[in-house]
Amino acid sequence: MKLYFSPGSCALASQIALREAGQDVELIKVDFATKTTVDGDYFQVSAKGLIPALRLDDGEVLTEGAVILQWIADQHPQFRLLPAFGTRERYRAMQWLNYIATDLHKGMAVMFSPFVDEASKTRFAEGNLASRFDYIEQHLSGSDYVLGAEFSVVDAYLYNVLRWPVRVNIDMSAYPSIKRFMDRMAQRPAVRAALKAEGLPVR
Repeated sequence: MKLYFSPGSCALASQIALREAGQDVELIKVDFATKTTVDGDYFQVSAKGLIPALRLDDGEVLTEGAVILQWIADQHPQFRLLPAFGTRERYRAMQWLNYIATDLHKGMAVMFSPFVDEASKTRFAEGNLASRFDYIEQHLSGSDYVLGAEFSVVDAYLYNVLRWPVRVNIDMSAYPSIKRFMDRMAQRPAVRAALKAEGLPVR
C-alpha cells in the first residue's frame, strides 16, 4: 500500500493508525505547491488533489482521513482500533471522528488560510476554536483517551489536529487535560515512529 502525505498534515493520523495495526505502507510525499510526487501528477492519484490518499494493494484509492481510519480499523479488528459494528460505542466513535473532521480540523484550517486576515484569525481562535478546545478539555479530564481507557483511531486523528495550534501561535496552556493527552500519545511507539518518518519533532 501507499500512503500519500505531506509532513505534519492530516495524513499523520492515517500513518499512526497503520502502524498501530502493524501494517506496512510506503509513504509518498506530496508537494502541495505543485501537486506532484516522485511518481508524477498527484491528481492522477486523487482527483481532489487533497491528502491523505491510501492506494490499496489492488490499486484502488481511498480518500478522506476519517474514512481511511475506519477502513484501517475494520481491516484489523484484532487491534480493537474502533468498537464493534452495531454497538452504541461504535456510533460514539463515529460521532467523535465527524466532530474532529468537521468542527476541529476544518476550524483549524481557517488559521492556515492566506485569504483570512490576522485580525479575523485572532477572533476565530478566541471564539470558535476556544469553545472547541474547552469541550475537548472537559471530555479528556475524565479519561486517558477519547473513547475511554483504550487507544482508538479517534485518538490518532485528535492528536494529529491538536499538533497544529502551536504552529499558528495559539496558546494551549489553559488546557492541562489536552496536554496530558498529547504527552501520553507522544509516548506511543507508533506515534513516535510516524513522527520520525515525517521528520517531525516528538511532543
